[in-house]
Amino acid sequence: MREPIYDYEDKLMYRSPAREWNEALPIGNGRLGAMIFGDPGAERLQLNEDSLWYGGPRDRHNPDALAHLSEIRELILEGKLREAERLASLALTAIPETQRHYVPLGDLFLNFEHASDITDYERRLDLSEAVVRISYTAGGVTFSRELFASYPDGAIAIRLTADVPGQLSFTARMGRAYFRYVDRIHAEDGNTIVMSGNSGGDGVRYCGALVCKQEGGQSRTIGEHLVVTNADAVLLIVTAATDYREPDPEEAALGNARRVAEKPYPELLAAHIADYRTLFDRTKLRIGLEPRLRVEDTSKRLERLQAGGDDLGVAALYFHYGRYLLIASSRPGSLPANLQGIWNKDMLPAWDSKYTININAQMNYWHAESCYLSECHLPLFDLIERMVPNGRITAQAMYGCRGSAAHHNTDIWADTAPQDLWLPSTYWPLGLAWLSLHLWEHYRFGGDRDFLQRVYPMMKEAAVFLLDYMVELPGGELVTCPSVSPENTYRLPNGETGVLCYGPSMDSQIARELFRACVAAGELLQTDDDWLGELRQAIDKLPPHRIGRHGQLQEWFEDYEEIELGHRHISHLFALHPGTEITPDETPELSAAARRTLERRLAHGGGHTGWSRAWIINFWARLQDAEAAYDNVTALLTHSTLPNLLDNHPPFQIDGNFGGTAGIAEMLLQSHRETIHLLPALPKAWPNGEVRGLRARGGVTVDIAWKEGRIHEAVLRPDRAGTYRIRCDHFARWSVECATGERSTYEGNMVSIDGEAGVSIVLRACPEAEQDTLYIPENKERMS
Repeated sequence: MREPIYDYEDKLMYRSPAREWNEALPIGNGRLGAMIFGDPGAERLQLNEDSLWYGGPRDRHNPDALAHLSEIRELILEGKLREAERLASLALTAIPETQRHYVPLGDLFLNFEHASDITDYERRLDLSEAVVRISYTAGGVTFSRELFASYPDGAIAIRLTADVPGQLSFTARMGRAYFRYVDRIHAEDGNTIVMSGNSGGDGVRYCGALVCKQEGGQSRTIGEHLVVTNADAVLLIVTAATDYREPDPEEAALGNARRVAEKPYPELLAAHIADYRTLFDRTKLRIGLEPRLRVEDTSKRLERLQAGGDDLGVAALYFHYGRYLLIASSRPGSLPANLQGIWNKDMLPAWDSKYTININAQMNYWHAESCYLSECHLPLFDLIERMVPNGRITAQAMYGCRGSAAHHNTDIWADTAPQDLWLPSTYWPLGLAWLSLHLWEHYRFGGDRDFLQRVYPMMKEAAVFLLDYMVELPGGELVTCPSVSPENTYRLPNGETGVLCYGPSMDSQIARELFRACVAAGELLQTDDDWLGELRQAIDKLPPHRIGRHGQLQEWFEDYEEIELGHRHISHLFALHPGTEITPDETPELSAAARRTLERRLAHGGGHTGWSRAWIINFWARLQDAEAAYDNVTALLTHSTLPNLLDNHPPFQIDGNFGGTAGIAEMLLQSHRETIHLLPALPKAWPNGEVRGLRARGGVTVDIAWKEGRIHEAVLRPDRAGTYRIRCDHFARWSVECATGERSTYEGNMVSIDGEAGVSIVLRACPEAEQDTLYIPENKERMS
């Protein structure tokens, strides 16, 4: 196995502690997370456990939904919007309106007894190891902290040291929102604090535990405090559990904390780093040739960008940070990353910090496959599997349909009934249909037939619902009704405004993508011939894409005017991304309409939320407009990024980080149309660089090195034998060499190559004599 490329964009670094949550640094192991503030005298860890949600499961289906469905449909088709929306607000809204919400575990406070004159302060998050390191000098003594969230050990570890023996004295305590939401805190054994209670609303029982193991000095408990005096070094272990998974949360949390605390610290750290690197080290990106000589303050680098300066490396740092955050918030056995990953400080968070499935939860996982983190995708599949049975009830009770359906939100209990009473979003029943496409994408990247066999029934249930739910218009088109174009509002020619509609463009695009995926999956599995025939007929009846009077892609079946021209949702471009229907080469007219849509949105202030800006990066990348994609990467970094590099909606939502990382990957590699396209949207600002370990559909790992805006070398490593179609617009003539030594030359920008499993395919421009060697730092090997 080759060494990783030289990488210097793997650290977030600051010269001062966090003054607020938006400056703190995140760690996580999927289930357990913390935001670390790094104050020398008063450290704070804001803690989360992924299954700690307010309230339990409920059946919220409105019993009057089905009885009024036909009337609502008739009113919509007759153009009587106000009547339709009034009736929908009464009959289709769930009872009660809202699902459950995510809540924090609490805080760990460490108050240190040392001199207050602080010098040489440094706070780092090392992305290559997933470790936060803090160091400073106080009273002539250098103090250090190492903090990480271990997936193998299911715990947060905090290592405190000083370069002079006997200098560590501090008091530790745990709490939830200044103790107002804690049922019980007690101490045990002179070195342990236990915090336990109920999340509220008949929700889960929880427990958080802190265990201390000091070297030298002493530890004791007084009341609800842990007191350490004159220690040489200290290891603190934080664990948590709820009865969502454990019958006795206190026994589980406390038992695990004590077990982990008995391990030598070097062993804990080594196991954590080894586990983390199996994921993180798969993919590396460097933009620019010269290594950075020193690590700069990350907030200063952002300020330089915001002032119009240059810093090529920030995009690579942001890319790696997005990968880090997914590893930290979504691991096998955890819940999926929610609107805030796992990092939430509020008892009633913005938008409930749950799973918004009309874009945001899906965006969280756009980079899971392309950035070689397919295992991190699995928690989303677990959630989908739990949603399907609930969605069957929703489909039948509300709409009299077979199959399974969900609306625009779900929660820890996989609730599929409508969420909220907000007309622009509530009555959109395609959440499960969109989520089901993630199952198909996972198969397309990995090719695991057993996986496809397991998930095909879930995809089928989402498709069956749509077949039953859609109505046929007089012209023969099959459309959803009622529905909305999330979360937008239109105006009729008579001036009346509305949100409920029939056949919004996004619905037809999702249906076409899902039906085609089911047909392809059914053919691969050699099953359901009759039903696949039904799907093919339905595909032919779905409304085609329509171009409106402004040259834009229509958002609705009719060419309505929008109320908010710069709206954050751009749902009608689903077919461009993450869908696969619109491409510059195969559908140039539709691509031009998509471009016009983006231009109009941006001209009227679109992209003003972090996640929307991230989606726009992906759109421009799919249109192969490198400079527009780059401009929006810059806009994301300068207008929608917090000092700790987390995405700013505002407030913080993690989807912008994940969507931005996916967009950068999409600029470097695309494979959605059965072609592996190398550097499809490389901007002039990134003339030199190297990426390793991106993934292409078909099970191919791809490395690319480029210099002066042109590919120097690309290496493809297929997982299995097959014919691979490769595109590179940088080459007029290709030199293709396999590991067997066989070499061939090709003309043009497209080549089809027969590959073997595990055998590298190396591509270079011809003639090779004209190609300079890519700069590789000393002691690092070349890509080939």
